[in-house]
Amino acid sequence: MHKSKQISSVQNTLVKKILLLKEKSRERKKTGLFIVEGQREIQLALKGGYHFDTVLFQPELIDFKETLSLFESSSSTPDYIEISKEVYQKLAYRQTTEGILAIAQSKPTLLSELKLGKKDPLILVAEAPEKPGNIGALLRTADAANLDAVLIANPKTDLYNPNIIRSSVGCVFTNNIAMGSSTEVIDFLKAQNINIYCAALSASETYTETDFKPGSAIVVGTEADGLSEEWLNSSKQNIIIPMQGEIDSMNVSVSAAILIFEAKRQRNFK
Repeated sequence: MHKSKQISSVQNTLVKKILLLKEKSRERKKTGLFIVEGQREIQLALKGGYHFDTVLFQPELIDFKETLSLFESSSSTPDYIEISKEVYQKLAYRQTTEGILAIAQSKPTLLSELKLGKKDPLILVAEAPEKPGNIGALLRTADAANLDAVLIANPKTDLYNPNIIRSSVGCVFTNNIAMGSSTEVIDFLKAQNINIYCAALSASETYTETDFKPGSAIVVGTEADGLSEEWLNSSKQNIIIPMQGEIDSMNVSVSAAILIFEAKRQRNFK
């Protein structure tokens, strides 16, 4: 029979450790742990095969029975801790979640461990993304299109940043994600015979003229700097979305969505 412990003080040692996980990338990397907040996010993480160590719940918002039901089909056997309203307000990243947060173990994001299930995969590559909101939006798009993988080259932000989890609405757990340097990602794609298509303003053809049916990687850079020369020199073809207004670019997640769903259209959304 499951039993829960109780924590009522914000000065509790575990509370202080969780605050470090919430606020410090270095602590997340050192411990291999991170915070998942909210029922939907926890359910997606469980579906993604993540293992949970600790579950904290605020009984005025979610009772113990309901908390247990979230984990009934999971192989995780976490500690369950009832926390006071004061502790929950201290730990919660957003006040609109349903009174539950949990500590999960991170997964490796090595390219060497990435499994591609299809012969001609469709992959999104983001070079040096820094803003958690943009990363989260890219992951939502990748999930919506059911991409085979998302590769982050030269990452500037750790994957389990609470802002990324929040802005991706849990899609950080549903995507097949790997990270590496640009050189490592390019070498990986070439070894897999995957065509590289870079979103760029120069030496580009309109994206609708590109054949995305073979194995393809759509590569996007930051709005401020675009893609590095290393990527542009490795591209099979640079591609562009024609702009008809006064500006020459869009938000990176919007651009990626347009390119990805053109590729999906060509593949009959398979």
